[in-house]
Amino acid sequence: MALAAQIPGVEQQRLIIPNKHGEKLVGILHDSGSKEIVILCHGFRSSKESDSLVNLAGALGNARISSFRFDFSGNGESDGTFQYGYYWREAEDLHAVTQHFNEANRVVSAVVGHSKGGGVVLLYASKYHDIKTVVNISGRYDLKTGIEERLGKDFMERIRKDGFIDVKRLGSFIFRVTEDSLMDRLNTNMHEACLQIDKDCRVLTVHGSSDTVIPVEDALEFAKIVPNHKLHVIEGADHSYTNHQDELASVVVNFIKENLHQES
Repeated sequence: MALAAQIPGVEQQRLIIPNKHGEKLVGILHDSGSKEIVILCHGFRSSKESDSLVNLAGALGNARISSFRFDFSGNGESDGTFQYGYYWREAEDLHAVTQHFNEANRVVSAVVGHSKGGGVVLLYASKYHDIKTVVNISGRYDLKTGIEERLGKDFMERIRKDGFIDVKRLGSFIFRVTEDSLMDRLNTNMHEACLQIDKDCRVLTVHGSSDTVIPVEDALEFAKIVPNHKLHVIEGADHSYTNHQDELASVVVNFIKENLHQES
């Protein structure tokens, strides 16, 4: 995990924001003094401490833009039980966060999500229409894909028989997939949601050409259906942008800065 570097003039503050279920969402505010703030959303089985989010917060701080990276419920330091699907529920967590900053007289100028978080910010934009800049980093277009790789070919039969599947690695338990959370994922339609995004909402999709977790083809599908869309493929980057963190941060921050200038 990357360590958040202290940037002169940027104060870090731990905040706790309740979601609508009364669970505490824990996050780190990087406050550069700007009224505008960018919300950063992590991916599946990740947290606010992921390298990509910590590095993005640093790059935004260098650009004098405040940001807030937080743990969805059931992840990291936040309350709740980890769930496999629940994309819409995470979009509601994000809404609790944006509402908190609106009430604090801040302007949420952009929402950024990596992997599952990329799907979450697109779902958010399709429902709430209150954020004009959205960045989807390596999000999955078809949520019916990628399940077999994690759960095995016969996952539907097994979950119908037992009501759950325990995912293990090297014999040790990692997480439980309930039938409810699996069906939630299977019933979440990214295509339909993306068609509901306002045409004045500017969406950037960034994807690595060497992503083996979610193929770059998913990014091309978003480019076809999101009304006001820009696509940036980072050549050679994997799903975590292991060797491409600086390029990722540069692309995302430049897009956010461009759109800030257009709005001001």
